[in-house]
Amino acid sequence: MFTGIITDVGRVRAVERQGDTRFTIETAFDTETIAIGASIAHNGVCLTVIEKGPGAYVIQASGETLSKTTLGGWEPGTPVNLERALKVGDELGGHIVSGHVDGVGRLVSIRPEGESLRLTFEAPAALAKYIASKGSVAIDGVSLTVNEVDGARFGVNIIPHTQSATTFGGLKEGDAVNLEIDMLARYVARLAGQE
Repeated sequence: MFTGIITDVGRVRAVERQGDTRFTIETAFDTETIAIGASIAHNGVCLTVIEKGPGAYVIQASGETLSKTTLGGWEPGTPVNLERALKVGDELGGHIVSGHVDGVGRLVSIRPEGESLRLTFEAPAALAKYIASKGSVAIDGVSLTVNEVDGARFGVNIIPHTQSATTFGGLKEGDAVNLEIDMLARYVARLAGQE
């Protein structure tokens, strides 16, 4: 489990495509404190650490993960939002995020709004019904509050801190992003018979 509060922006150092794909991730995390088998969210995708060394570790992604997320497009140099798994007693600063991406959305527009940026995304039709104004959504692993919804499109504000502490400062219109809908929205829809 995660909170959607990014604690490092790492970078893909290497990609090995043979069978499953292995990614070497450079990080500012103290890799001595990362256990083999630990779960780390990578742009919102929970993946297992299988090797580690000074300043970097290795994860492995299956074909299923590559086909359902943006990871299939990663190459050396790609920046990655990183969050280590929650521990009992950690602050829940964002919202409960499972690290199980529901689908890939697209950034439709970027508009300055004061010092912030208003980003408008388009979700796949199957996910749009779960996104509500003033609800939560995880985009590339970042916990955000939805400002408004218009069909499959929804807007969020990105303050300057979030622009500099995540990969959002480098997003461009048309970019694909990983979306995880709010877990509570999924269960409410199921109980209401909409799923």
